[in-house]
Amino acid sequence: MSARYDLPEADAFTRAYWDAAAEGRLLIRRCGACARAHHYPREFCPYCWSEDVTWEDAGGRATLYTWSVVHRNDLPPFGERTPYVAAVVDLAEGPRMSTELVGDGEPRAGMELEVTFREGVPVFRAAVARSERRVADGR
Repeated sequence: MSARYDLPEADAFTRAYWDAAAEGRLLIRRCGACARAHHYPREFCPYCWSEDVTWEDAGGRATLYTWSVVHRNDLPPFGERTPYVAAVVDLAEGPRMSTELVGDGEPRAGMELEVTFREGVPVFRAAVARSERRVADGR
């Protein structure tokens, strides 16, 4: 039996975020008044309280800030997925984001990460160096 991954119900405000994630794009919000980016998506800037905020594509790069390996979770469907790595990452654009770390290798603070998507949800994995990516892509 494969693990279940539920998506939140999108509303008028979050629909753009979840639609972009389904297309393999990570969106963040940027304030037009103070120019700071933030995540999780809000209808106002958490720094200056301006409502002049817009969606923008994030580059998908991040560094690992902290993590925890979850070995037990009694809430369905999370218990089916243990162990998994709950993580907090610093996006290249500045915001800090809660996510899941996927893939092989031992997590370490400061490691370079890249976004990938699992069933329409952004998760992060260890970044592949550009030279390795070209070889993997046959270039």
